[in-house]
Order: sequence, then structure tokens, then C-alpha cells
Amino acid sequence: MPHTPRTPQSITADSPHPEVSPLLTQSWLDLAFLHWAADPADVAPLLPAGTVPDSLHGVTYIGLVAFRMHRVGWFRLPGVPYLGTFPETNVRLYSRDAHGRRGVVFRSLDASRLIPVAVARTVFRLPYQWSRMAIRRDGDTLTYTSTRRWPGPRGAHSRIALRIGEPVEAPSELEHFLTARWGMHNTFFGRSLYLPNTHPRWPLHRADLIECDEDLVAAAGLPQPKGEPVSVLYSPGVPVRFGPPARLGGIPTP
Repeated sequence: MPHTPRTPQSITADSPHPEVSPLLTQSWLDLAFLHWAADPADVAPLLPAGTVPDSLHGVTYIGLVAFRMHRVGWFRLPGVPYLGTFPETNVRLYSRDAHGRRGVVFRSLDASRLIPVAVARTVFRLPYQWSRMAIRRDGDTLTYTSTRRWPGPRGAHSRIALRIGEPVEAPSELEHFLTARWGMHNTFFGRSLYLPNTHPRWPLHRADLIECDEDLVAAAGLPQPKGEPVSVLYSPGVPVRFGPPARLGGIPTP
């Protein structure tokens, strides 16, 4: 019997699977969300088998997200204070599978701890990169810097500075679409998987972009963004739980 694609998950601020049994726990803190519009046809070849670009009104997005990973832990064990705490900057795309699950696809993840990078690359097959990184705060201004060390391209970098603005009382449809993501799609030893997550609603703030000097997007095999981001947001962060992965099935409709 042919597979019938399911209706995509609603774009919502609340997790569709809040009772997930934790495989990994962590917190994401002091997040800067920068996004540029993209043509779905340009990113479709870069997604795992069994997924298509997720789009809003015919447009998909490229995200550059910088933050502090805090105390990564396994199952219900306490998070690791040093090895599990580090700056991270990722380049991500937006995806949807035949079950209707909306997710993200990471094209690169720069982090400043070599051991977690090596474990993530070897065990989870995630495109982590070891980089020299820092996050500095001066009042309501945050600066995120990253320079890649290994495996490369060496020297790929980003420098983002933003000023935190007013809280977002009622996120727009686009702001929900870009931030309310409840899982990721990834290829693991030739199999396409969906890894669900759950966390409280994002506390979001508007933000003014002071500086953005980066080539991580191009280094991730994507077109270099043109012009200013269409969305710049900040969040103080949330605690996160990842559940066990699930295999994909069927062919999603574009």
C-alpha cells in the first residue's frame, strides 16, 4: 500500500511531544537567531533522504544561531559542567518528513570543546567543527566570535554583535516558524532519522544587529547570504530534553 504523507505539524510554540523520555539533556543559553530567506530548490539537495525543505508561504530559511551550550548530560544524570558547557554556532536549514514532522538540519556546528566535537562527529555523525570561540556581554550587547580550527575549512569564522530589545509578547507566524522546532533530521550510518526534543516556550526578544561578519554559511555549502537578515531575535534560553531517534518512512510531499 502506498504511503500517504501526513499533514504537517502545526507551527506552534508548544512541543508536540512533551513526554519524551530523555536521551540527552542540556540547556541553550543567550541565543542569537539570524535568518535569511532562501529558495527551497537551492537547499533541497542538501537535506537527508526522506525530507523536503520546510517553507512558509513558499519561502524557506537559512539560520545562523549562536549560543551557549550548558551542562550536556545523558539520560537523567546531571549535566557535565566543563566538557558539557561551551559556546556553539550552527548553520541550519528547515525540513519536513512524510510523517509531517518539522525539524532542522544542521549543515555545520562550531563548538569550542574538542572532545564533544569528536564524540558528536564519530558517534552521532553530526557535522561538528572545533573552533576558537567566545561570548562576551556588555550591558544589553552580546558579541559572539568563532574561528574554525578543525577539520575545516580552517579559518572559517563568524562575528555577531547584537543589542537586546523588548520582549516579544506575541511572536509572528515567521518567528514561530523559525524558532518552534521540535526535532532534527540527520543521516546516521546511511539511515535518515528524526531526533525529537522538548523544552518550555521560547522567551524571545527583538534584537538590533550591530555587526555580522561571517563566512560559515558559505563554508556549509550554501549561497552566501545577501543583505541584512530578515529576522534577528535573542533568547535568554531554555532547558532541553532530546528523546530517542525514530526512522523516517515514505516520501514527503514538497
